[in-house]
Amino acid sequence: MSRYRPPRPVGTPLITPEGEARLRAELHELWHVKRPQVTQAVSEAAAQGDRSENAEYTYGKKMLREIDSRVRFLSKRLEKLKIIEERPTDPNKVYFGAWVTLEDENGTETRYRIVGPDELDLKQGLISIDSPLARELIGKTLDTEINVQTPAGIQTRYIVAIDYP
Repeated sequence: MSRYRPPRPVGTPLITPEGEARLRAELHELWHVKRPQVTQAVSEAAAQGDRSENAEYTYGKKMLREIDSRVRFLSKRLEKLKIIEERPTDPNKVYFGAWVTLEDENGTETRYRIVGPDELDLKQGLISIDSPLARELIGKTLDTEINVQTPAGIQTRYIVAIDYP
């Protein structure tokens, strides 16, 4: 059994200004704050002598590899992303960046924002434009009925509000 993992599928290269700011803040935090701290800890651990049995040194080197990997990923990803700042010409349709309120058959409302795959956070109601729900919503108008495939089966929902920040 090999350790090969196929590369993660690259999502749509779109991002909101808020998402881009979060990624840039994470990159800054990793490169200018965390990496110097870990580098200092590794050099202190290396100064203690035998590195083969030094857990602090081994753990610090592992942390540096993880930080460097994430920094490389963020740097390359930020170069490729397209920031979508302008509002659509037709605000009555669902497009990238829209806050959409859906109502199910029981009258329960849920609110989602369609964002890029790098911003995905279901706790905040942010769904990826690559998700099945978002793909179903794109281009729809108010009071449109949509059918969403869920693990429990197909559910019908209605678009009750569309808002752009």
